[in-house]
Amino acid sequence: MAKKVLVLLADGFEEVEAVTPVDYLCRAGVEVTTASISENPAVKGRWGGIKITADTVLREIAGSAGEWDAVILPGGMPGAANLAASEQTRSLLKEMADGGKLICAICASPALVLYPLGILDGREFTCYPGMEEKLLNARWLPDRVVMDGNLITSRGAGTAGEFAIAIIKKLVDEAAAGKIAGAVLL
Repeated sequence: MAKKVLVLLADGFEEVEAVTPVDYLCRAGVEVTTASISENPAVKGRWGGIKITADTVLREIAGSAGEWDAVILPGGMPGAANLAASEQTRSLLKEMADGGKLICAICASPALVLYPLGILDGREFTCYPGMEEKLLNARWLPDRVVMDGNLITSRGAGTAGEFAIAIIKKLVDEAAAGKIAGAVLL
């Protein structure tokens, strides 16, 4: 049975940080669903007005944390701030964290979305440089991708491929991750 991943999209998301994991995970046979956190499935990215039409809106799948093996939070500003401001996003993340599900966040999302929820407490993580400075209850590492149990974090658009491969390693296996990394020349 294929693993199921939910990617949350908010206006102002960093396109590379959303699309790269979606693409690589699909190549690895993972079932990926994108969800807009607003009522509009058309979500506008940070750069150049790129719009992506999400598969669903988060309201329609509220209370479904148990269905997903992982959630991915792209960064970008104001996308990460919009994710953090969403009560539905916070509720889903708390349920997934409580259920031991895989939580994956990149760029500003570890600091702005996960930290206020206590998901980083006592954990190792990384994020966009400079955003870690006020995060006191977690251990920031300068690595491009950091895996700590059911938490995967990464630094930014330039690390999106490595981030996606780390998620595949955790959800599928190392062989699948290596095959995808090779195929995309990562």
